[in-house]
Amino acid sequence: MSTLATLSPDALRRTVTSTPSITASGPWTVEAVEALYALPFMELVFRAQQVHRDHFDPSEIQLSTLLSIKTGGCAEDCGYCSQSAHFDTGLKAEKLMPVEEVLEAARAAKAQGASRFCMGAAWRSPKARDMERVSAMVREVKALGLETCMTLGMLDADQAASLKDAGLDYYNHNLDTAPEYYGKVVGTRTYQDRLDTLQNVRSAGINVCSGGILGMGETRAHRAGLIAQLANLDPCPESVPINNLVPIPGTPLEGVAPIDPFEFVRTIAVARITMPRSYVRLSAGREQMDEALQVLCFMAGANSMFYGDHLLTTSNPRTGRDRSLLERLDMRVEGHEG
Repeated sequence: MSTLATLSPDALRRTVTSTPSITASGPWTVEAVEALYALPFMELVFRAQQVHRDHFDPSEIQLSTLLSIKTGGCAEDCGYCSQSAHFDTGLKAEKLMPVEEVLEAARAAKAQGASRFCMGAAWRSPKARDMERVSAMVREVKALGLETCMTLGMLDADQAASLKDAGLDYYNHNLDTAPEYYGKVVGTRTYQDRLDTLQNVRSAGINVCSGGILGMGETRAHRAGLIAQLANLDPCPESVPINNLVPIPGTPLEGVAPIDPFEFVRTIAVARITMPRSYVRLSAGREQMDEALQVLCFMAGANSMFYGDHLLTTSNPRTGRDRSLLERLDMRVEGHEG
């Protein structure tokens, strides 16, 4: 047995330097996270499962549904995104949806078992004229008995406060990758911009949903850097979506080699160990995963997934296929009987 395999997770903890905009609670350094990655695969998954069972029911999963409420035409140049106006992906830009159409989709999501309804708009940041309508969406969806989540780009403090007043439960703003790799993926906003938005969301009293994307050509050290950034937010995000890149034709990352599937599972396990009380969500890229790989992710500590036929502009496994898998695994949907 390797020396690493005999170390407890606590023995891997170290003090970290806080980021300028969000005080780090510590104690995960990139090196400590890399040490977790380096554990033998079975040992890592076993430890992650132990941590998971300490904080969650291992047979329960939370389901979220994601709707694009404003598609395409985004001013950002995120190299993975089909909605960027910088790239020719064949996606037609659309205006912000009417509130009633959003409500219709939310009702359908609830009927299919989702407990959280996430609404995403392809903006650099929302304009003042948009805030009234998105706030109305939050209020009306919440009145259906669903948790609400939005991702609208960067937020200032006043915008975050406005969404809190409307009753928003979660705000999603992903860090995407490690700070040192970020510039290879995004050029129109800085890493600090993302941290500032998360700080504004947290200060407004809204739960934070923040994760990243794997398979963008990054190294393991970059993946460890992403996890360390997330784990050291104070507090760490309540919800951590882990995306597996879906290469979009026309984007700079369309030809990138896919991440090794076991490295993806390792990342789920490391996220679970470093963020023990967070929901770790399987997000984009599940359509490309077979059932066995998804089950490995559940065993490694994933306890949430996006549920529905589409994620913004990319496809997602059909709800019937997901239901069949969960039934065969004897997994229960959080908030629902049976």
